[in-house]
Amino acid sequence: MTAELHLLSYRMTPCEPVNETVSVEKEGCPKCLLFQASICSGHCLTKEPVYKSPLSMVYQHVCTYKDVRYETIRLPDCPLGVDPHVTFPVALSCDCSLCTMDTSDCTIESLRPDFCISQKATLPAF
Repeated sequence: MTAELHLLSYRMTPCEPVNETVSVEKEGCPKCLLFQASICSGHCLTKEPVYKSPLSMVYQHVCTYKDVRYETIRLPDCPLGVDPHVTFPVALSCDCSLCTMDTSDCTIESLRPDFCISQKATLPAF
């Protein structure tokens, strides 16, 4: 490892599970629920080629889920006829790899994990 990369590794957080406030909401339910969950966050080393050929593909690795467990939560105040349950991934381990649309927001500029469109409700801490 070069001295420059060694210094950078101290400044950047590694790709790992972190506890973060996240939100879940569902069409038909009036409230967005905020709670703590384990998500993947951190930096991955990437390379930007100097010469870009139209024939070559560049794949950038992102910090994403390696192993997950799925949990289900119940949204409050959903009307009759609307299923109040939402299932979401919980990070058990993370990895620098290609973005998986099944569990990750793969957009360039994503919303914060606690973003809500509807009225916010907070899950009490136990």
